[in-house]
This record gives sequence, structure tokens and C-alpha cells, in this order.
Amino acid sequence: MDAIEAILTRRSIRSYTDEPVAEPDIEAILHAAMAAPSAGNQRPWRFVVTTDRARLDAWAETTPYGSMLRAAPLGIAVCADTRDLRHPTMWQQDCSAAAQNALLAIHALGLGAVWLGFWPKMERVEPLRAALGLPEGVEPLCVLAVGHPAEVKPAADRYSAEAVHRDRW
Repeated sequence: MDAIEAILTRRSIRSYTDEPVAEPDIEAILHAAMAAPSAGNQRPWRFVVTTDRARLDAWAETTPYGSMLRAAPLGIAVCADTRDLRHPTMWQQDCSAAAQNALLAIHALGLGAVWLGFWPKMERVEPLRAALGLPEGVEPLCVLAVGHPAEVKPAADRYSAEAVHRDRW
């Protein structure tokens, strides 16, 4: 699958088989995530990765939208170490780029995933921070629920010419 095809056909997958995600695939996903651009090359991303069912269930409890984590064989929490950043206001963008790279790699590997947003909703952030055991200064941005898809979704053409302005608004 080439990059354009991966971008145009990636969909949010919320239903998974019980087949585990292979360790080489997990490593490939993390390599792709860490290839993302970041402000000043600060690379603030840190990842909490689990295949532990009890932990995935606990993560699911931290958000009203986390039910798919109860069936996902893999969870990846994308976090930022905000201590000593040269560009402290850019970590959300940096980690979002890493999360998107991970989602594209997941799709290219034939897996499925959905992005569960946490930051800046502190009523979700604080319970997730506790579930992850994060130290002070490490912020959770999102969680990716990952697995072998138990659903098939067709590509969605989301291009809108009305959203494009040339030269100026």
C-alpha cells in the first residue's frame, strides 16, 4: 500500500478480532510514530503500550468513548514529556503528528485503530494519567485502540473544494 492509498483509505475501526497484534507490528507502528516531525526536533512523545486485558479495561473506564478498548488486543497511549521543552506550547502538535503516523502505519499493516482523544479534557486526562501511572510533567494526548479489524469500512472521499482557498481567503 503506498502512502496516498493509506491516507485515503484509513478509517476509524472500533471492532476487533481477538487475534493479538504481533510484536514486530507493534515495533513498526512505534518506529513510524517516532518518524513524525516535531518543533525544533524536540520529539516529546512517549508511549505507554499495553496488551494486558486488565489495563485495557481500566483505560476504557477513563473516557465515555472507550468501549472499544475492552475488545482491542492493543492500546497505545500517546503522551508528551513536557519537562524541559524548548517549545513548550507545541507538544500537542508534535504528538498529534506521531499519532497520525501511527494510525497510517497501523492501516498499512492491515490492522485497524481508532484515536480516542483525551487532551485537553481534564475530566478524561486525570483518570487516564492515574491509570497510566504517569509522572508529573508527562501529559496524555490520546489513546489508540488497535487490533485486527472485525469490520470493513469503505474509503470515504472527504475532499471538499469549498474548504480550499487559493492565495488568500
